[in-house]
Amino acid sequence: MSQNEPFPNPTEPPEAFVEQVKQALEHLYDFTFLQRLPLAAAFAPARPLANQTLGHHLRRELITAIEAISPGPRSASQVSDARLYNLLQLRYIEGITVQDAANRLGLSARQAHRSLRRGEESVAAILWSRRRGDAQAAPVAEGEMALSSARELSSVAAEISLLETHLEPLDVRGLLREALKSVTPLAEQHGLAFVVQMPDEPVVVSVDTAVARQIFASLFSRILRAAGQEPPALRLNVRQDQVTLTLSYVPARSGGAPIVDEVIDQLATRLGWVVRPELGVNGRQAIVINFTGYNALILVVDDNEGLVELLDRYLTGHDCRVVTSTSGPEGLKLAQELLPDAIILDVMMPGASGWEILQTLRSQPPTATIPIIVCSVFNDPELAYSLGATRFHSKPITRDTILATLRELEIVR
Repeated sequence: MSQNEPFPNPTEPPEAFVEQVKQALEHLYDFTFLQRLPLAAAFAPARPLANQTLGHHLRRELITAIEAISPGPRSASQVSDARLYNLLQLRYIEGITVQDAANRLGLSARQAHRSLRRGEESVAAILWSRRRGDAQAAPVAEGEMALSSARELSSVAAEISLLETHLEPLDVRGLLREALKSVTPLAEQHGLAFVVQMPDEPVVVSVDTAVARQIFASLFSRILRAAGQEPPALRLNVRQDQVTLTLSYVPARSGGAPIVDEVIDQLATRLGWVVRPELGVNGRQAIVINFTGYNALILVVDDNEGLVELLDRYLTGHDCRVVTSTSGPEGLKLAQELLPDAIILDVMMPGASGWEILQTLRSQPPTATIPIIVCSVFNDPELAYSLGATRFHSKPITRDTILATLRELEIVR
């Protein structure tokens, strides 16, 4: 096999491909091992992300394939699919033994091994089908079809869909100062400088650092080029639970290009921000960003990285923003800083157990009323409810269960 073509291209996945998928699943959290597999090269992204190895990308592909097996709402005809999905979840994402997974699902060890093998083959088939589709689509781009594909791929939606946003709580003042510094040469060329008003205390909001920096730098650059002789102004306000940034300026002329275009608008939407233009007095115009937005903020706390990533994929795009943590103490700190609309909490974590975190959150007034959905391999809802859980679900968790619970709690629509 050549380096550029690690596997042949028949209709059904060859045994070597299936075996590599199985090895990859068994080493789902070992990025060094995943990186060495030919499978990683076969699924290399067209545009690698910063700080993301081929091992990271392969793990995302595997988790997506497992999720594709999810049968959705249960019905009698879907029992078999549910068994495969639950076994894959418990064995590879949760990381428990086949015997323990069998016990959880009421199966014999033989049944579990047989079904798990079918599940592995299903994951391989999904990945193989996806890979064959990519390979077959590549040579088609000729003439007008090539032009059409290029236009489609260069569209704003396609470009932004390639982004992976990872929200984390940060003092937004630091990002604003960095962005102001990056446009200093442009400001000097125009003989302008922003008049800045920001609180002395930290202003913590959930952001994706790289995306936020790009939005700020682009806005500052466009305002400097559009402004007349009067210096533009930057004002960061905190009022109760609302954090807003106002960028105001007097345009040099009317009818110029809009400051907020489709790219900035869609990037801001990915972060849950609301951006709107405003007209002020004496010809002044403003761009106002509401960082807290209107989408629900959900905090996922679980030491299982694969499950955290899976829950992130479940929830992103369902009228909510997701912040994740794989550490109990860090999750507690995030909950206290961000005051999310809901928390999805695992209970079996090193350092501080979910039970301790649950009790701490319920004992502090700012977090006492936040809905907390406890998820655990230990099926002990009575204990969870006695300590203040809003809802309890035993693992493995399905997308439909989580979304139904969030809708029931009126967190998402």
